[in-house]
Amino acid sequence: MSLVADSSTLEATVRSLAGFTAERAPVTTCYLDVDGRRHPRHLDVERRAEIVLRGVRARFNGTGVDPSVEADLRRISDWIRAGFDRSRTRGLAFFACSAHGIFEVVPLPVPVHDRVVVNHVPAVGQLESVLQDHEPIAVLLADRQRARLFVFELGELTDRSELFERVPAGDVGHGDRGDLANAVEAATSAHLRGAAAVAWRAWQERPFAHLAIGAPDSIAGALEAELHPYLKERLCDRVAIGVGAGVAEIRAAALEVEHRVDRDREARLVGRLRQAVATETRGVAGLGPTLAALNERRVERLLVSEGYEEEGWRCPESGALADVGPTSPVTGHRMERVTDIVEDAIELALNQGCKVDICVANADLDVLGRIGALLRY
Repeated sequence: MSLVADSSTLEATVRSLAGFTAERAPVTTCYLDVDGRRHPRHLDVERRAEIVLRGVRARFNGTGVDPSVEADLRRISDWIRAGFDRSRTRGLAFFACSAHGIFEVVPLPVPVHDRVVVNHVPAVGQLESVLQDHEPIAVLLADRQRARLFVFELGELTDRSELFERVPAGDVGHGDRGDLANAVEAATSAHLRGAAAVAWRAWQERPFAHLAIGAPDSIAGALEAELHPYLKERLCDRVAIGVGAGVAEIRAAALEVEHRVDRDREARLVGRLRQAVATETRGVAGLGPTLAALNERRVERLLVSEGYEEEGWRCPESGALADVGPTSPVTGHRMERVTDIVEDAIELALNQGCKVDICVANADLDVLGRIGALLRY
């Protein structure tokens, strides 16, 4: 087990899981918050896990838990009790299907919401949400003599650069003050060009999605002007922290910027969806219409409210999804009931190459039915 500390590795994991469909028994997906700030002792994590897993067994009260699922739950519980490195792990995602010999643990440096899903496909929605909410972000801090660049992925520091250049200073006579001011200005400009060059080299080596600037107002505009056009496109905010700030403070500022950027992006997408639905042009909302559009492969982007789950139906022959059963809208044959059709929709969208956006606390999307899609045609 190794920590997923970069977005490309996590994205590959999501795509791999989304491509699996269980045939002999359901897949057990378990997300567990193990953040030490909320669960300081390992015993706290064990107790929380048992409560979460016990809820799954209670859900099947009267019908009995599938033997493969029961084996999955025991294996997850045993894995947690055996202990694991919590120094950087704040969230765990388990994907298990004993009938197919599958047991995968994805440790994350960011927290997740406790949730267990038993379905014929892995529930990758939270992992997709983690990807969206923690795109690589750089923070460039500068004053007139020093510049520092920090790059974070999934909340973890992955790169840092330092630049220090001495600007002329000292006691001068009255006649030399103008020359000194010019020299200081020239040195400052050269320093800011150097800071921008540091950011550009870092992006070339490992591209980041967003860039935030932290600098005094007297030089912030000049620093932004020196950035490469690609970096100007990624400018997203300014942070009110000094060039000498500690890594923890810089990380906290980066996470705040990420949060604002993600919520703004989601608001724009939901706004597009509302407009498309209102004008009946390339947009559908609500579970039934969205599933129908997925079945027809017309979806370009799927939008889902975080935590939304609903029972539904799936055709075992065509893979078509529906909110009402038991007859398939595609083949006319009898469909199978699934416990969370929303996860099936996410899986189908990913396998069709669609973008999937898990929207956090977006009231406008909730009003539209908690799920919708922007369409190709």
